[in-house]
Amino acid sequence: MGCNKNNCNFAKSAALAKALVLNVAHEKSCPHRCHSNIKPFIRMLQLDDFYHARSVLHQVLRPTALVQARKINPEMEVYLKPECLQRTGSFKVRGAYYKISQLSDAEKTKGVIACSAGNHAQGVALAATSMGVKSLICLPESAPISKIEATRRLGAEVCLVPGVYDDAYQKALQLRDEYGYTFVHPFDDAHVIAGQGTIGLELIEQLPDVDAVIVPVGGGGLIAGIAFVIKQLRPHVKVYGVQAEGAPSMLKSIETHHVIALDSVSTIADGIAVKVPGRITFATCQQYVDGIITVSEDEICAAILQLIEAEKMIAEGAGATTVAAAMFNKVPLKGKKVVCVVSGGNIDVTILNRVINRGLAKSGRLCTIDLELDDQPGKLVEVCGVVAQQGANITSVHHDRSTNRKKVNTCVLRLTMETKPQTHIDNILQALREKGFEPYVNSHLK
Repeated sequence: MGCNKNNCNFAKSAALAKALVLNVAHEKSCPHRCHSNIKPFIRMLQLDDFYHARSVLHQVLRPTALVQARKINPEMEVYLKPECLQRTGSFKVRGAYYKISQLSDAEKTKGVIACSAGNHAQGVALAATSMGVKSLICLPESAPISKIEATRRLGAEVCLVPGVYDDAYQKALQLRDEYGYTFVHPFDDAHVIAGQGTIGLELIEQLPDVDAVIVPVGGGGLIAGIAFVIKQLRPHVKVYGVQAEGAPSMLKSIETHHVIALDSVSTIADGIAVKVPGRITFATCQQYVDGIITVSEDEICAAILQLIEAEKMIAEGAGATTVAAAMFNKVPLKGKKVVCVVSGGNIDVTILNRVINRGLAKSGRLCTIDLELDDQPGKLVEVCGVVAQQGANITSVHHDRSTNRKKVNTCVLRLTMETKPQTHIDNILQALREKGFEPYVNSHLK
């Protein structure tokens, strides 16, 4: 029989190997020294590794059944894979546990070290402690206190490093070399990828006729594992990655055909705020991922709110990106069965209120408007009367006479209202204009 190159595993492995070779060549000349401290990838990913990982992980994983989410997007049949309900609140325990389980006795005796913004730290801590292995975790000082304390409670020693994730990464490599620890990479490791990819095996079993899977992407360990498995077993199933607009490192790397390092990242989705994707993960994504898209901060917040209200599910920013992609039709999947991997639920509760308010604004249920009024008795009452007639609930009023205006006898009124969909806001604005006011939506507060 003739070989179909699109489905031939040998051809895919050869292409992946070529991509890895090309990327190694890039590393040698790259001014950013992209992951230059990682040992060369010697062994290709094998499907057997993923099955073996599943057999090992059954003793530590919490089963996460698919949840059909009818309200996410009525034009798709959306299912959620709630890894936010996993032990430690994230999928990261899968890769960490499998990696540590495969260490030699000598390596386990010396202990392991990792760097993380929080979720990988907890996964490594849980895995190491459960196997009687010492663990040291380097975290950036900016990591949420809740994640730092959770890591300590799980039995790890914590080293707080000034700066961001990349600074914690360099510190971890320094301590690894100094004390002989085994470094547990958060994503660019064959065993870690195999552990994360067990989600792909579960998805196929839980929804055999799935059409597409949407996966959050930071360094790429999760999507590399899921995409590899799915394309081996169900080549027709689409796999899409989603990144935050403020941290599109994998997307930019795919577009330029080599690993690049972003100068900076900024996003509420701290779990995927990665400047440089992995070498192995990049090559795997090139070969097996059908596309990578981005979502905005407002879209992420709206997705978090939707999960809370409609599904009674708490997701962190990274975990909600897939839902945002489905909600706002970032992927061409109308009429398809789609699984959104909700990768984690460890959101910092101190910012949850801000996230909810931003999500309300994005969905048209919270609106802030500014008006310039003549500073005369009764004007405020008149404005509030119009708003009340339109059925909106005013939650905040700010009356400012000090703002410099062309007219001395004017003031600025800022109203925040609970509203209904966008049409309701439009009706309020129109009613105010008919009364002679000139309102405008404050875009900085949306």
